[in-house]
Amino acid sequence: MTDEVPDERRQTIEGDPFCAAIGIELVSLADGTATTRLTVTEDHRNFHGTLHGGVINALADAAFGAASNAGGEPAVALETNISYLESVDVGTTLSATAAECHRRRRTAAYEVDVTDDDGTLVARFRGRVYRL
Repeated sequence: MTDEVPDERRQTIEGDPFCAAIGIELVSLADGTATTRLTVTEDHRNFHGTLHGGVINALADAAFGAASNAGGEPAVALETNISYLESVDVGTTLSATAAECHRRRRTAAYEVDVTDDDGTLVARFRGRVYRL
């Protein structure tokens, strides 16, 4: 894995309109790894008043997508799953760190840990991609 990602590729990944709409930012990017971050707001809560699981999933998925596309070969998700481990309050900043854990010619697998400000593991996401 290389630590350098061309500026054009980084800008493309950073320019994701969905991520911008909900407040996800790209913190770091390298071939096979990425970290995204989001600060939880009132707008991220569900009808129970707790953080919507889709927000955590979107944060993890953004890191997964960035990590799997950082190397330059377009990759699309084949499958994902997530385990929610802890509740999160408004004002908490979450980070999702994705790392490639298995790679073949056309497929690859990633694990993403979502942690809070204190480093507590909030969720674990796993995903597989197909390289186009």
